[in-house]
Amino acid sequence: MATTNEYIEYLCEQIKGVGEIRYKKMFGEFMVYVNDKPVIIVCNNVSFVKKLDCISHMMEGAEEGYPYKGAKEHYILDIDNNELSKSVVIEIEKVTPVPKPKKKK
Repeated sequence: MATTNEYIEYLCEQIKGVGEIRYKKMFGEFMVYVNDKPVIIVCNNVSFVKKLDCISHMMEGAEEGYPYKGAKEHYILDIDNNELSKSVVIEIEKVTPVPKPKKKK
C-alpha cells in the first residue's frame, strides 16, 4: 500500500509552524523536507525519522521499523501527537544539513 495524498497533507498540517515544509515523491513514497532539509521518510502511511542522539530521549518507547528494504532502523513518529511531532522535527532539522545539489552528467 502506497502513501496516500491525504496522509502526506495531514502530516504536513500536523507539523505546520516548524519551518518551510515541502514534500517530494521518491521511489513511490515521500520525503518531507523542513527548510530544505530531509527530516521525515513516509512509507505506507507511516512516518519514519532517523535514530539520532538528539531525539532519543523524546522517542524513548517509540515503535521502530524499516521504511524500506535495506534501510537502517528508524523511529516511527506518532504524527497524531502534534506537540511531540513538532519537537522531534525541530531537533532533527537543527542537526540535518541541506543536501548538496547533484552534479548533472
